[in-house]
Amino acid sequence: MNKYPVHTTDRLHPFVYAALVALAAFYVMAAWIGFGAGENTDYLLAVMTAFFVMIVVLPTIVWHTWRAQRRRRAPHEKIPTFSEWASEQFYTSRDHMSGTSAAIQVLLPIAAVAFGMLAFAIVARLSG
Repeated sequence: MNKYPVHTTDRLHPFVYAALVALAAFYVMAAWIGFGAGENTDYLLAVMTAFFVMIVVLPTIVWHTWRAQRRRRAPHEKIPTFSEWASEQFYTSRDHMSGTSAAIQVLLPIAAVAFGMLAFAIVARLSG
């Protein structure tokens, strides 16, 4: 039995959200590098870029609004550092897991897609 209390949270750390945004930007950049060559392709890539911008901007606006409202209710609440957050237990609807595992499980799908797009971009540039 652990003599220290284990803290649980159901919120992701802001660094995890920043990593999600960075990986989405990396995906868009890899798509432009690999496939931005012609007029029709550039139009489709611009639409895809606008879609990803909206995917990032709308939740960010909602998050900032929620955070401002929360700060009014609890102005002195401290945001834990990433290492503190990663050592806590992350609560899901079915179970608990470590914060590190939660961050990996959240970031892994978008990281796989972003680096997969980079691989496609490299192949497209080398073949054509």
